[in-house]
Amino acid sequence: MTLKSAVALGSFVCLAIYLFVTAPPPLPSQAAAQGESRALPVQNLFEAVNAINHAARSIYTGRVVGGGLKAGLSYGEDWAEPGVEKGPLPALFLRLAAARMEAKPPQLGLYLGSDAPINASNLFTGAQSEAFARVKATEAPVFSTTERGDQVGMYPDFASAGPCVTCHNEHPDSPRKDWVLNEVMGATTWTYPAARLGAGTYLDVTEAFYDAVAEAYQSYLDKAAGFADPVPVGPDWPGEGARVLPDLPTFMAEVRAKAGDPVMRALILTNGTEGGA
Repeated sequence: MTLKSAVALGSFVCLAIYLFVTAPPPLPSQAAAQGESRALPVQNLFEAVNAINHAARSIYTGRVVGGGLKAGLSYGEDWAEPGVEKGPLPALFLRLAAARMEAKPPQLGLYLGSDAPINASNLFTGAQSEAFARVKATEAPVFSTTERGDQVGMYPDFASAGPCVTCHNEHPDSPRKDWVLNEVMGATTWTYPAARLGAGTYLDVTEAFYDAVAEAYQSYLDKAAGFADPVPVGPDWPGEGARVLPDLPTFMAEVRAKAGDPVMRALILTNGTEGGA
């Protein structure tokens, strides 16, 4: 477990003890030991990383892409090509984060798909298609286990921002042109190899995903710095008459602020039993 995760773990467990028992809180070393021994259902991890994903994508879509378009910035599938002065579309931003996550030790996987994707490689088929039909019908996550024992959580992706709807309706390769706000456009599928995990592992994985999001956003900042007219980077957000981008600390502070509560709740408010994964 990383030092950052160990410190966060001690804080979270101390808070849980303070809230739910009357005995004095344990020393930090005792709290960490207790946290490591707790076993959390993998659904708690899925809830946490999905909250981080939702926060990052909604902020990137609404404030970065939405504001950037008003400021004259462009976004497209070919953003990474040399000489192309664009940023990644929201779905590609998630793909960047997923690629960064694959290079990290925690065995967390994620996949964005739909039954009407712009990119055919994101089309759900087979068991995924059946699970997505249930997700669309209930607008709620669906959990399952693969034949080899991997745990799967499929969460609905809603058209929660105008730029998402506009992009999908106007894209020449989109199989649908009638998307509306708040419709289920697709789903994010998470995979993890164990049904339960220790609290320390939970914090390591969630922190690794925060890092993956940060690395994905930094990729855009690096690209924008190489434009013929580089985009200024700082504490401000783009908008009408403001051709700027928030720096990495500003962007990630917003993500952590929005995702922090559900990440902490998933760690503390659980009926986990003794015996970590």
